[in-house]
Amino acid sequence: MVECVRVGDRSPRVAEVRATLARLGMLPGYAGDATQSAPQQWSGDDDLFDPALEQALRAFQQSRGIIADGVIREHTLHVLREASYTLGARVLSYDPLSPLTGDDVGQLQRTLQELGFYTSRVDGHFGPNTDLAVRDYQENYALRVDGICGPVTLRALSYLGCRVTGGSAASFHEREQVRQAGPQLSGKRVVIDPGLGGSRTGLSVAGPYGPISEEEILWDIASRVEGRMVAAGVETILSRPRTGDPSTVERADMANAFGADAVISLRADRYRNAKAHGVATFYYGSHQGASSLVGEQLSGLIQREIVARTNLVDCRTHARTWDVLRLTQMPTVEVAVGYLTSPVDVAILTSPEERDAIAEAIVVAVKRLYMLEDDDLPTGTFSFIELLENEAEE
Repeated sequence: MVECVRVGDRSPRVAEVRATLARLGMLPGYAGDATQSAPQQWSGDDDLFDPALEQALRAFQQSRGIIADGVIREHTLHVLREASYTLGARVLSYDPLSPLTGDDVGQLQRTLQELGFYTSRVDGHFGPNTDLAVRDYQENYALRVDGICGPVTLRALSYLGCRVTGGSAASFHEREQVRQAGPQLSGKRVVIDPGLGGSRTGLSVAGPYGPISEEEILWDIASRVEGRMVAAGVETILSRPRTGDPSTVERADMANAFGADAVISLRADRYRNAKAHGVATFYYGSHQGASSLVGEQLSGLIQREIVARTNLVDCRTHARTWDVLRLTQMPTVEVAVGYLTSPVDVAILTSPEERDAIAEAIVVAVKRLYMLEDDDLPTGTFSFIELLENEAEE
């Protein structure tokens, strides 16, 4: 596990980040070794984290949809290494035990999408859908059908110039699924993903009825969402048991195996002081232009409903490439319900009545997603009782 590395620190990781950013053209004026030779060499102050490197790192983080804090963390290193791959630098194939990720995979997906063979999300993750698209392409162009994107397949791809560009087949497919699913919640499948679990209980804050942990707050909201969803006829499942804490990959795998129509992931936020407060929602979106349009729509609906029903400040919706958003095959929204380092947000989140309002906002937002053109109600006015009556009428 890589510890957080900040300005002023010295570390081999700093030299790695510096060389990678230089190769990506994001660190002008770097005079060191920016090649991909192994083992990596550095000299002088290449391993010193200076302000210029922090600025370049923040720009990279911003472009990749991750929090631009200018700190070298495990996730930032992972994304940097993904970005260092260009199509042709390595052989690509599907390994279910250790799937390949990187910009080269994303480039392959976009190429296959332009040729009409790949209709899923461009996420830089070589999964079964990418494998199927490669095999389909190989079969149609009289290549050996092995799912391996090596020199022969890459050479064949480079010969093809007539492609359909613009638009997103994956986004069209998402929207069409929502339209065909109809306005009723009954029969839909939704995964509710409360954060933490097991031995990880997060921050503990003072509530009106005594201390309450971050995990308890998230579990309570998830339970309230689940109860309303079940009452509306939704097939609902929680991503973890109360005593469990599966990894992000395991949570995503479970949602994919369940065949969910949507995933609602619940998290709480924190900051180094009490000034930050408010609710924010996140959906899958990347610097490459690939995004989940239905996820963005659902994110906006949830955000507006929560803000309208509570006193939580509107921190808006944001595109991110976090694993829980990227690895799920359906529209996924992560809801950061508030800051547990803010007395204002703590007063809201420790109130059962306010948590109930948040839960109702989420369920109503999911319903409104499927109502499409029939949704003409002002935000915050559609009650759960009215939702149930609407379900009974349809």
